[in-house]
Amino acid sequence: MKTDIILAGVGGQGILSIATVIGLAAVGNGLHIKQAEVHGMSQRGGAVYSHLRVSDNPVASDLIPLGKADLVLSAEPMEALRYLPYLSPDGWVVTSTHPFVNIGNYPDLQELTQQLNALPRRILTDADALAAECGNVKASNMVMLGAAVPFLNIGFQHIEAAVRSIFERKGAEVTDMNIRALHAGYAATVNGKQEQTQTNIRS
Repeated sequence: MKTDIILAGVGGQGILSIATVIGLAAVGNGLHIKQAEVHGMSQRGGAVYSHLRVSDNPVASDLIPLGKADLVLSAEPMEALRYLPYLSPDGWVVTSTHPFVNIGNYPDLQELTQQLNALPRRILTDADALAAECGNVKASNMVMLGAAVPFLNIGFQHIEAAVRSIFERKGAEVTDMNIRALHAGYAATVNGKQEQTQTNIRS
């Protein structure tokens, strides 16, 4: 088993926290992991991406070749499209639909959505809206992590335990809010995959 993941977003969206949770969950599940340097974190609002490789065998390189990623997990729709060259033919894109408009010539959101909807395997989630329902829009990164769990080859219980471990120092209220966000994202993906399957059956 191996899962090659491209993590993408912009500075301040919690991409590093997503990587930390996946890494902790993987190690706790007896898996090997390598992560390339996270680029862009020093500039809030700047592009952020990282390569994350999880396997039940030792991982030789921390870099994912073009066309080999099993998953592009993005906290922002434009950034999801930016890294499509890394996606394998059978790979999934899991992205938030809420834009982070950090440049003057940010693309038209409707056009971005159309391009994402044209992908054969994609999960589009309004992470900000779900996070707000869970208590804080800042938990949108945990929504996106939850949305990606079905594609990580790591049990949900291990991801949830890692989230608790990371946030417990901030108190029960913050921890519970992030757990709710994780569950909300997971439920959105499970329901979304069911809807896609039903649409395929009808067609």
